[in-house]
Formats: sequence, structure tokens, C-alpha cells
Amino acid sequence: MGFNLKNRSFLTLMDFTTEEINYLLNLSAKLKADKYAGIFSKNLLNKNIALIFEKPSTRTRCAFVVAAYDEGAHPEYLGKGDIQLGKKETVADTARVLGRMFDGIQFRGFSHNTVTELAKYSGVPVWNGLTDKFHPTQVLADLLTIRENFGALKGKKLCFVGDGRNNMANSLMIGAVKMGMDFRILAPSELFPQPELVKECKRIAKETGGKITLSSNINQAVKDADVIYTDVWVSMGEEAEYEKRIALLKPFQVNSKMMKATGKKSTIFLHCLPAFHNRDTIVGEDVYQKYNLDAMEVTEDVFESSQSKVWDEAENRVHTIKAVMVATLG
Repeated sequence: MGFNLKNRSFLTLMDFTTEEINYLLNLSAKLKADKYAGIFSKNLLNKNIALIFEKPSTRTRCAFVVAAYDEGAHPEYLGKGDIQLGKKETVADTARVLGRMFDGIQFRGFSHNTVTELAKYSGVPVWNGLTDKFHPTQVLADLLTIRENFGALKGKKLCFVGDGRNNMANSLMIGAVKMGMDFRILAPSELFPQPELVKECKRIAKETGGKITLSSNINQAVKDADVIYTDVWVSMGEEAEYEKRIALLKPFQVNSKMMKATGKKSTIFLHCLPAFHNRDTIVGEDVYQKYNLDAMEVTEDVFESSQSKVWDEAENRVHTIKAVMVATLG
């Protein structure tokens, strides 16, 4: 069954039903298969896409650009030094100008209020490429990757390890319960997610057959997990928190011992990237020397193992972002 998502913004998966998310995943899989077969339908021919970036990006920027070109659209990159957003001009005013010139707007930045205001005033679909609260395009790629590996999502056990309050934990929790998954957050209690969001997700879980568990017990949280997922310990803009966050999260590093504790050889590892998985990726010599770290949130042996599906996951950003743009604009 198809869904009419035309002119809808994509700000958080909370705004979409289980059926609509399934539709986007099915469309993603079709567009991926088409690309592999050399079929390009140019569903966005002559569309112009504004890509606003307050924060730098590898995957989100490249995925939107490639997806746009594949479908015949023209993407225009707008960095924080390129436009007046929030400086000489309000977000609402910028939104109304861009909405007159572009057919769709992507925003990646700090405040979630900015992307909601862009959606309110622009009059065109707005897509959230990451804010302080949510990262929904990443989660669509995660769900597609899990489905590719296991054939289904409902009932699959997904354990997020690390900062349970960050935008990835928030978005994965929403996406997982919408799809009827068994979602766990493994984190120190100081880094558990906001109670209001947990309460709302538990309400959704009752409707979908999903489940939510918050735990600081490693063996309990990862038992029977189909997916172990982690993210950086310190997000962009929180660099002053390194010392405090490392002390809290060092015991929760994803390593081979944790992967074995799932009791399943079929468990896969996911990470939204970039990952601090060896000394070359750790920021600053002093950090790994002071804390005796060869890696931060995930060890090199897990990151480079056959269980790691991070490159499939990264590629799937293109196909899922393409699906979102085609569904809302095409």
C-alpha cells in the first residue's frame, strides 16, 4: 500500500506511523535496487534543494547531494557563513525567502527549534539532517540495515550503548518502538533519556508490541541482542565534557567481551559514525594517554569485525534520504 506523504516535513519519526515508516523503508529498498540496476527515474527533475549546515558533516551532506543528483534535483549547499540565518535575519524570514526559491530544505544544526521554525514558515517540505534532539534520517538508514540483515524489524532486540540522552538514543528509541522492536538503553543512570520521552515511547510500544528497557547492567541489557549500537561519547558542541563523559562511559565501551555477552553469533554492530575506534581517531594524544585508551566507544577489533555493518549503514543514508525526498516532493 502506498502513502501520500507529499508536502510533509520530516523532523522526527514521532510524526510518522508504523505504516508510513514501513512505506519509506520499502521505497528506500526499491530505490537502492534501482540504482544497483542502473535505473534512475529522475523523480525530482528540476527540483531545487537547499542544504543548510550549521554543523559539518560527511554522511548527511554527501547522502543528500548524491540522492538529489540521482533523482535529477539541484542541491545548493548553504554553510553557516553563507547565509544570514539567525544573525542578520530571523529563522522565520530566512524560511520564507528560501521557500519561495527552493522546493525543499534540509537543515543540520544545533537547536531543534530552528528546524521546526523552518518547517512552519517556509511552505515547503523541511528535512531534519540532525538537531540536538533528533536524527531521523540516520535512524531510517539504521532500520533499513537491520531489516537487510534479519529480514524483519518487529521483535528484534536493539541495544543502544552510551549516552542515553543524545539525539541518536532519542531517535532510535522512537524508531524502534514504532516498528515493534525490543529496545534497550545501556548507560549509567546519569545518562538515561528524558522521562517524558520514555513515557511517550512506552505508550507507543503498547500499541505496536514493542518494549523499552533502561539498564546500567551490561550482561542484562545485551542478553540476546540482535543489534549493538553505539555513538560517540561526546557530541559536537560538548567538547568541554570529555573528561566527565569518559569517566562515566569507559565501563560501557563496546568490545569483544560485550559482543560475546549477547550469546548470539548473529549479533551485528552499528554506529552512526564518525567513530573513535583507535588511537588515530581519538582527539588529542593527551586523551588516550591520560585515560589509557586505545579507543573510546568501540574497540578496533569490533569495529573492523565481520559483525560490523557500519559501511552498509553509511551507504543506506543515501537510499533512505532519497526515499524521504521522493516521497515528500516527487
